[in-house]
Amino acid sequence: MSGFVSFVSSGPGDPELLTLKAVKRLEAADAVLFDDLSSGPILTHARADADMVGVGKRAGRPSPKQDHVSQLLVEYAQSGAHVVRLKSGDSGVFGRLEEEMVALRAAGIKYEIIPGVTAASAAAAAAGIPLTRRLTARRLQFITGHDVTGGLPEHMNLTALADPEATTVVYMGKRTFATLLELLLEAGLPETTPALVALGVSTPAQELHRVTVAALPDLLETITSPAPVLILYGPLADDDALVSQ
Repeated sequence: MSGFVSFVSSGPGDPELLTLKAVKRLEAADAVLFDDLSSGPILTHARADADMVGVGKRAGRPSPKQDHVSQLLVEYAQSGAHVVRLKSGDSGVFGRLEEEMVALRAAGIKYEIIPGVTAASAAAAAAGIPLTRRLTARRLQFITGHDVTGGLPEHMNLTALADPEATTVVYMGKRTFATLLELLLEAGLPETTPALVALGVSTPAQELHRVTVAALPDLLETITSPAPVLILYGPLADDDALVSQ
């Protein structure tokens, strides 16, 4: 007997940013395997008798191994359960979705992917800015600030990341941004490039800080909150960029 897995994107934290489809899948699930950032009020949409299993990963904290999480998904589905794998933000953006999909495919288990609001969109909305602009920010790029070892990823396209006409969003980059910035400045990114740091976006812990990229390392050093940190830089990170066209 084989069940079914719904990869449900929970958004950045505000339960009101859940999609209707996400709520329906939570209400119908026999088991919910959830990330840390998807816990709290969002889980109230699940049935009272559903199995609730925390499988979240947080930097610097003990976390379940990915192989273990993938195996849990397979085992629950093989028991005939409808499983919701609840992932923060959008499950397809730096959410280790692929590893879990591969495990399900290997076991012959069917699944679906339900998209959600990624933190970049929520941060821009909270700051009152768009992520793109018709003349000066015609490209949008998302990058991760660390690889599987926790360090800055190798072989980054620094020419693209230093493009002054692109909006760049750095996920999970608090620890490595100072190193990245040195490379970006060498590649030609102006020190005066506007930047936005968003903590705990869409949650009660939300903080927004507007600085230049040159000031970012010092600002990041002062942040002690455990809330997720998102870094945006480029022509739209500053309100002054919002002018009539």
